[in-house]
Amino acid sequence: MMETGNTLVPAFEVATTLAGKVARLQTLLREMEHVVVCFSGGVDSGYLLAEAVNALGDNALALTAVSPSLAPEEGADARSLADSIGARHLLIDTYELDDPRYAANPVNRCYFCKTELYGKAIEEAASLGIAHVLDGFNLDDRGDHRPGRKAARERGVRSPLDELGFTKADIREAARRIGLPVWDKPALACLSSRFPYGTAITPEKLTQVNRCERVLRELGFRVYRVRYHDELARIEVASGEFDKLLQPGVREEILRRFKETGFTYVSIDLQGYRTGSLNETVKKL
Repeated sequence: MMETGNTLVPAFEVATTLAGKVARLQTLLREMEHVVVCFSGGVDSGYLLAEAVNALGDNALALTAVSPSLAPEEGADARSLADSIGARHLLIDTYELDDPRYAANPVNRCYFCKTELYGKAIEEAASLGIAHVLDGFNLDDRGDHRPGRKAARERGVRSPLDELGFTKADIREAARRIGLPVWDKPALACLSSRFPYGTAITPEKLTQVNRCERVLRELGFRVYRVRYHDELARIEVASGEFDKLLQPGVREEILRRFKETGFTYVSIDLQGYRTGSLNETVKKL
């Protein structure tokens, strides 16, 4: 048996090939009959949603949380992707920033965010008579600091990609095979992940960081983060994009526009972009 949420479900026979995992995913979704997929617009939840729509049609509903920690561009991308998949799509407002425990930005900040998200998702599912709420958590996600998993277990949210042993590489390849446009999209994370733990999060700071990341996006950078350190903005980009940061005109544009948002100093992280860089000093819980 396999534990998921607060229940025990039959473990599927381990599939060693991607085709086997996909077949078991489709079977599992059909057995669920009706699902709500917590959908960010990234490749993981996007692939899960696409398979759910393929298996269940209108009995699969995408749910996207809208709050100050979601970049407006990402919200627009999620709406566009849901439409291209042909999914019913529900956008709900969440208010994690109103919770002082979340706003204080402790190391378990994501627990409070996911508690809010999953609580709202389950309420919506219950109002529609849907028993299953799913997320895109997968096997590779186990390797990072993920306090939001506790909220998923407490609420009984299921993670089919993790249950069936999908790695990130599996998901990207499966998404590519079905023509999902985000199959190679860089990893997503909410804007609150740009702040060192213990740095209070406010709507104004979130907007400041988002404005800076929009600058990088407009300049053509593909993989990037702007980490907030009070007066200093620390830029992470993929190592292959370092040279572009120093191209004539680009450096000056970044400096000018970042300072316009309120930063005094702008730095480049020589390690480059990596997922969860602000978790590097946190002991995994």
